[in-house]
Amino acid sequence: MQKTDKENMTQVLQHPLRKLLESRIAIIDGAMGTTIRTYGMKEADIRGERFKDSTKDLLNNGDLFSLTQPGMICDIHRRFLEAGADIIETNTFGATSITQSEFFVDDPREHGGRKDPEFYQKVIDDEFLNSLAWDINEQSARQCREIADRVGNETGQQRFVAGAMGPLTVSLSNSPDAEDAGFRVVTFDQVKAAYKHEARALIAGGVDVLLVETIFDSRNAKAALVAIREVFDEDGLTAEGRELPVMISAAVGRGGETMISAQTIEAFWIAMEHVKPLSVGLNCSLGPDLMYPFLAELAEKADVAISCYPNAGLPNPLAATGFDLGPEDMARYLGEFARAGLINIAGGCCGNTPEHIAAIAKALKGVAPRELKGAR
Repeated sequence: MQKTDKENMTQVLQHPLRKLLESRIAIIDGAMGTTIRTYGMKEADIRGERFKDSTKDLLNNGDLFSLTQPGMICDIHRRFLEAGADIIETNTFGATSITQSEFFVDDPREHGGRKDPEFYQKVIDDEFLNSLAWDINEQSARQCREIADRVGNETGQQRFVAGAMGPLTVSLSNSPDAEDAGFRVVTFDQVKAAYKHEARALIAGGVDVLLVETIFDSRNAKAALVAIREVFDEDGLTAEGRELPVMISAAVGRGGETMISAQTIEAFWIAMEHVKPLSVGLNCSLGPDLMYPFLAELAEKADVAISCYPNAGLPNPLAATGFDLGPEDMARYLGEFARAGLINIAGGCCGNTPEHIAAIAKALKGVAPRELKGAR
């Protein structure tokens, strides 16, 4: 029997992470890509044996490190946990067949063609890409699960694994063709199919929550959320204790809009609130100083937990991490957010290392979380 919205909401309210959010501000980890770069990995390191014959450069495909350098990835997860993270994200930001095709499929534009729904249908049906996407998601989730449980047992403090579902390299809202505003390179059903495959693999790997993050296109996010709903329903995951909570986090521009779909913060929340997520929030995009007014608006409008994990300022290639703000800077800004009663989950995105997360965790210790509103 299909569960009612009220029953589903009650189940989310009973989740252990929800209980944590009622008592204090939870800490989410920092930037996997930023931290990977501190290990000095080269092209040969990411290729390993499995991808040694790949014809394209792979070093920017950081998700592959979960398969070829699992020791490094697990070490990064451990460092974030020891810095104080309650939630660690799987190394799966680009782990869909659609995004992985950028690294393993010839670009038709280089031969006078174009990427279009016919091209992406072949991607969706590609056995190699589907197998690769499954392996990255499942293995990354298992790595996170093992480290989170180990550190949790050692410290007596439960840690949680968020299955990261990134925004893709394509848009459902905008046309790349200036002469054909109605053209889309990919269809809603194709995006949904890629996300369903990812969600199933993350669940198989043992994640606690599913995190649809860095949303720059609300239609892409809608496809991900529909995919998650269908996986729950089709795979019999709606029984008590099996349907995982969902977290949603958007990237915003200086005007407070999701950057490509151009929805305002309020419109974005209205479009997403039917999902009844465990949390909604903002990440990436702007530094914390520029993000503040948009976070305040979201905290006022939404009746669920609020998350915030901004970039460490704006990009700066001369800075040690590629971003201007150091640990003490991020701690100061996130501390201000917390004391203003805006957040329930805090951490960092691009440019934030384990040292940044440690400083944020220290600054927020003992600060009361934003008050959670009850179920509607």
